Amino acid sequence: MESYLLDWANLLLRWVHVITAIAWVGSSFYFVFLDSSLTPPVDDDLKKQGVSGELWAVHGGGFYHPVKFAGAPPQLPKHLHWFFWESYSTWISGFALFTVSYLWSASTYLIDKSRMDWAPATAIVVALGFLVVFWLLYDAICRVFGQRKKGDAIVGALVFVLVCVASWLACHWFAGRAAFLLVGAMIATAMSANVFFWIIPGQRKVIAQMKAGQPVDPIHGKRGKQRSVHNTYFTLPVLFCMLSNHYSFTWSHPQNWLILILMMFAGASIRQFFVMRHGWKLGRNAHPLPYALVGLAVIIGTIVGLKPSVVPATPAASTAAGAPAPAAQPVGYDQLQPVLAQRCYLCHGEQVQMKNLRVDSPAAVQQHAQAIYQQVVVQKLMPMNNATGITDGERALVKRWFEDGAKAQ
Repeated sequence: MESYLLDWANLLLRWVHVITAIAWVGSSFYFVFLDSSLTPPVDDDLKKQGVSGELWAVHGGGFYHPVKFAGAPPQLPKHLHWFFWESYSTWISGFALFTVSYLWSASTYLIDKSRMDWAPATAIVVALGFLVVFWLLYDAICRVFGQRKKGDAIVGALVFVLVCVASWLACHWFAGRAAFLLVGAMIATAMSANVFFWIIPGQRKVIAQMKAGQPVDPIHGKRGKQRSVHNTYFTLPVLFCMLSNHYSFTWSHPQNWLILILMMFAGASIRQFFVMRHGWKLGRNAHPLPYALVGLAVIIGTIVGLKPSVVPATPAASTAAGAPAPAAQPVGYDQLQPVLAQRCYLCHGEQVQMKNLRVDSPAAVQQHAQAIYQQVVVQKLMPMNNATGITDGERALVKRWFEDGAKAQ
């Protein structure tokens, strides 16, 4: 029953998380586009009001005319929309999902004893520490170097190094799939913390100054904008981390930390192209295509580097008389069953049925043959973190069994 309820919690939380993440990423991308596409106002009345940029757009059969004020508007409107619930809802649902999927069953999903053989409680504390420590170090870097000359470049370089170190540690301390998710959660936590600790409080201070009739300090807008820009470059790396758990060839590789860093770097580089392309159209900067080409080159290089080695086929052995050797006998259930008993019954047997799946009977094995083949042979996801020590030869045996018809007798 616990496994069944956890599956439902995982499904519903994942559903909510994806919906809220779409809303957050969508609004973030839109405002980056908006800032990059604004042009100085033409209308004299807008200039007098302090408007620094405007944009005319058409969508859904209607025309839209958003404007941006250089500082604060002449007066506050009755209704002011705040963009923060998208961020908070995404983080809350994501942390809940991470708790249900990994922390709740840390010994199964978080710990890889071949890397670090620690107690579940220790692994959980260290994993949570990644979220907190990364935010503290990242925030300190922004505070110390963010307002200096060439501060953005300095902050970008230091944060890149920080992400690389965290990725290396996560991939050497935790199970591969959990490590990728943990790095994504770590960066996403910093993104949401930017909204919670800097962007929204800065906006509240601006409004408080307006209501008090005081001059608006522009530093709040500058800081908020800086953190918002950081968030947009974090977005594609985080999305890669969140999607990677479906593709074991990335996180199961011996140099999985390097793959993670390369793919996150490629995502940030490609995001730079999309950020700058609107300014290029308005003649504000050079064509940003090189950034996209760099990101694409890194991805292609990673694909080439990960390509599986092709073992050339050897001619069939011949008998002494020169006739070809008889074909290998089909693999039946009798040969498969000992492998399942040793490697799979622990989690999918009579006592425990994780994911409501049992493979301890011929009928059940035949019913789930496709899933067994995909999880054990194609994706190599099972056994989870190879906790039961399945060998490549045993995976090959499962492959032959499936290709020979997946017979249950």
